[in-house]
Amino acid sequence: MILSETSLSAETTEVRDQTVKRAKITIVGAGNVGASCAVWAAQKELGDIVLIDIPEFADKTAGKALDLLQCGPIERFDCRIVGTADYAHAKDSDVVIITAGVPRKPGMSRDDLVQTNVKIVGDVAVQVAKVAPNAVLIVVSNPLDAMVYTAWKKTGFPTNRVVGQAGCLDIARYRTFISMELGCSVEDITALLLGGHGDDMVPLPSYTSVAGIPVTQLIAPDRLQAIIERAKMGGGELVKLMGTSAYYAPASGTIQMAEAVIKDKKRILPCAAYCNKEYGVGGYFVGVPAVLGAGGVEKVIEVKLNDDEKKLFATSVSHVKELVGVAEGFLR
Repeated sequence: MILSETSLSAETTEVRDQTVKRAKITIVGAGNVGASCAVWAAQKELGDIVLIDIPEFADKTAGKALDLLQCGPIERFDCRIVGTADYAHAKDSDVVIITAGVPRKPGMSRDDLVQTNVKIVGDVAVQVAKVAPNAVLIVVSNPLDAMVYTAWKKTGFPTNRVVGQAGCLDIARYRTFISMELGCSVEDITALLLGGHGDDMVPLPSYTSVAGIPVTQLIAPDRLQAIIERAKMGGGELVKLMGTSAYYAPASGTIQMAEAVIKDKKRILPCAAYCNKEYGVGGYFVGVPAVLGAGGVEKVIEVKLNDDEKKLFATSVSHVKELVGVAEGFLR
């Protein structure tokens, strides 16, 4: 069969029209966590990447973006990577990740930290809402539960398009320590947790298994409790070792969530999601298992808890409410 020049031209046009548009991921805050998010996103070839930081760090941010872009020929990924202080580059982003904020410093009270980061995250959220009004927002800034609430209030986004990353990190630590204890692959470990980040984390041994075997059949209660405590204190352990907060694993957990949204994977992941009637929370962002897809948080999964787990979760939620109450005072 011989195709005419006209028909070839028509076919070529049709192919061009079917070209898939890359997703766009904006990361606000180009420090250790933000830059690591960019690395993981580029390696997974999730889409074009925009790194944004304050004007004082504009050159450094541009440099990090260019450095990462030059990894493409080696690591075999194709995407655009821009480093800037201009939010215009974030226009029409599909996912926006907020890592901006300051860490808690010696002598700084919890309220001081909340006040500082409410302003930072609030200002970022306002800028994001202007240029990417349809984005799914993933908040990583601390204190996490209060910052997710701040971003929601400042963007005015529906609750399903605002979510916080903490559980993916905490559960990764939990699974890692179980793997170390048993000498087995982390890939065979499934686990679940609820509640806030760190000390407020509520791991659920009753929903933890290794290749389908309940973890309680493999690890003695005292050892399992020690693993849980280490997971809760995982951030502090790393600060003591490195002198700074963790960044590889927090970024990896964040990009796990971003990938679920961009690829509409419907992953069930532990996230700081908005709960009203769910678990009787009453209108706060708390750590729960949730279905993540193109619509953001598409469903909160409610699981049955025993009496001890209910008490721990209630305590965690009460701490979230306290933090949000502090944040609200600075939002007005």
